[in-house]
Amino acid sequence: MQVEAGSVADSVPEERPNRRIFRDETLLVLALSLGASGVSALISFVGSVTKPGGLKNQAATMNASAAPGRPWLDLAWQLFDIAAALVPVVLVAHLLLREGKSLRTLGFDRTRPWPDLGRGAVIASVIGSTGIAFYLSARGLGFNLTVVPEALPDVWWKFPVLIMSAIQNAVLEEVIVVGYLLRRLGQLGWTPAAALVGSAVLRGSYHLYQGIGGFLGNMAMGVVFVYLYRRWGRVGPLVVAHSLLDIGAFVGYALLAGKVGWLPTA
Repeated sequence: MQVEAGSVADSVPEERPNRRIFRDETLLVLALSLGASGVSALISFVGSVTKPGGLKNQAATMNASAAPGRPWLDLAWQLFDIAAALVPVVLVAHLLLREGKSLRTLGFDRTRPWPDLGRGAVIASVIGSTGIAFYLSARGLGFNLTVVPEALPDVWWKFPVLIMSAIQNAVLEEVIVVGYLLRRLGQLGWTPAAALVGSAVLRGSYHLYQGIGGFLGNMAMGVVFVYLYRRWGRVGPLVVAHSLLDIGAFVGYALLAGKVGWLPTA
C-alpha cells in the first residue's frame, strides 16, 4: 500500500520545546557566537599576561585591515565579517519563531523608535564618560592593554565600515547576551539574580582580551543593561546605546589618535 509523504509527516507528533531543548540550543547559540568569543578572549589574555612586559605596553587591536594594500579586497572581507557575525542573531530569531514568538518579544523592533533613541542616547552619554575614565585608570595601573579601536587604512569606506561594525556589535551582543539569554535562563529555572550574574560575566568574558579592566568594566555595564532591560522590557534602547558607544570609540579614535595627549596609542 502506498502512503503519501504528507500523511506520514502529519502522523509524526510535534515535539514541544522543553528544558533540555532550551539548554542545548542556548549552548549551541553561545558556542557559535559570544561564548566562543569568551574562550578566545581568555586564551588571548593568558598569552598577554605571560608575555614579557606589562599589559599597558601591549595592544589589543579591533577593526584591523584584512588585506593591507588591497582596499577593495579589504572592503569585501570587512563586509563579510560584519554579515557573518550577525548570523547567530538570525538563528535566535528562528528559534523564537519555533515558540510562536519573534525578536519583538525581546523588544528588538521599530515600534518605539523615539523612546529607544532617547533612552539609548542618555545611557551612552553616562556610560561613555565613565567608561573612558575607567579605561584610562585601569591602563595606568597596568591592568589593561592599550586598546586600539581601529587600524583601517585611510580609504573612502573607512568610516562607513566602522559605523556598521559598531552597529553589528550592538545588535549581536544585546540581542543574545541580554534579551535571548535572560529569556532562556528564566525558562531553565535560573533565578533573576543568577541570570543577571551569568549575563554580566559572559559580557565581561569576551572583553577579557583587553585585560582585567576590560573584563570588570564590561561586566559592570552588563549589570546596568540587565537592570534596564528588566525595567523597560526592550533591548532596543540598549542596542542604540551600545551602537553610540562603539561609534564614538571607533570613529573618535580614528579622528583623535596621535592628536591629543590623553588618548593612548599603540
